[in-house]
Amino acid sequence: MHTSDEFKRLALAETNARKRTRLLALSHFADGHSRTQIAKFLKVARSSVNAWVVSYLNEGLSGLESQKPPGRPPQLTERQLEKLAGYIQKQSESELGGRLQGADIQKYIEQQFNIRYDISNIYRLLRVMGFSWITSRSRHPKQDQAVQDAFKKPPVGNDP
Repeated sequence: MHTSDEFKRLALAETNARKRTRLLALSHFADGHSRTQIAKFLKVARSSVNAWVVSYLNEGLSGLESQKPPGRPPQLTERQLEKLAGYIQKQSESELGGRLQGADIQKYIEQQFNIRYDISNIYRLLRVMGFSWITSRSRHPKQDQAVQDAFKKPPVGNDP
């Protein structure tokens, strides 16, 4: 078990505010203060102090790390995500012009997998899948570079 001074030294070096509070709680605990007193000193719930002390006693300093909540499980399976990625890739390489929009992907997911996503979650899902929404300007199929070059004015004088 660490001493009160060791916990204080660790707290001073800690950049994460939540972990620093936990280390300070353990410093007070090592000094012999009750968990109720520690909660009042740090202005936190007594149950939090209890949890930190138990975590430290069971797991050591690693028990003080913040744990990311698991969150809601994904609605689409890995296979469905692969199929969706293939669809997006195929649509982005299409020569027909235009852009694939979030509403298009939302509609595809609903039709193919019978799963309804809110449009904001479509963009979050795509970001997690590694797709970026930074796109180039679409090109019209009848666009002619020679006609565009002929239309442009030649540089005059100080024009760049």
